[in-house]
Amino acid sequence: MSRHPSYGKSNASGKKRNVLKRFERIDVLRKLGRWKDGENKTVTNLPKTPVA
Repeated sequence: MSRHPSYGKSNASGKKRNVLKRFERIDVLRKLGRWKDGENKTVTNLPKTPVA
């Protein structure tokens, strides 16, 4: 019995994701200068960020 070629590709982990996790988004906001650790404590309503 053979497996479908799309199942279990080894290079799938290197694929670029188009959705950032919260900590990744905060890191992007810090680099852009739009996030201050002492002031911003909201859990929701994070501004949108560029993915690249």
